[in-house]
Amino acid sequence: MDKYTIERIQKLHPSVREEITKIINECNVSLTDKAQVRITQGLRSFKEQNDLYVLGRTKPGKKVTNAKAGKSIHNYGFAVDICLIIDGKTASWDAAKDWDNDTIADWYECVKIFAKYGWDWGGNWKTFKDLPHFEKKGFSDWRELKKLPFDNQGYIIL
Repeated sequence: MDKYTIERIQKLHPSVREEITKIINECNVSLTDKAQVRITQGLRSFKEQNDLYVLGRTKPGKKVTNAKAGKSIHNYGFAVDICLIIDGKTASWDAAKDWDNDTIADWYECVKIFAKYGWDWGGNWKTFKDLPHFEKKGFSDWRELKKLPFDNQGYIIL
């Protein structure tokens, strides 16, 4: 697991850190050494969320989210976005590529592992498919999460 992924895991909600570590490690074993998973986004502040939301709307760029601050599961530490790092150096978001030549696209190997642990995949969404996105089932309703109190470190109290 690379240092960026480790850093991002440490910022997720404490209740999912151990599980996401298992998921990433299991994905990496499944993918052999050619491709490895990197978490590109984990916990996102409300300010960061709003900065992304304005892209393609009031600021130049491509729309990357439909969620304003507080309306993304990233804001509560229960979502991650990933990419695959190929040969330790090149980032890939190619969902069809089979880098380890086992006849299963590497991305879908990861999708199956995340699902096994109870994580929903943004690629299954009906609109605005978000292939890099995974969020923990049971924590995917921002309306419910927003009602919960926060601890002194900024995490919701479960």
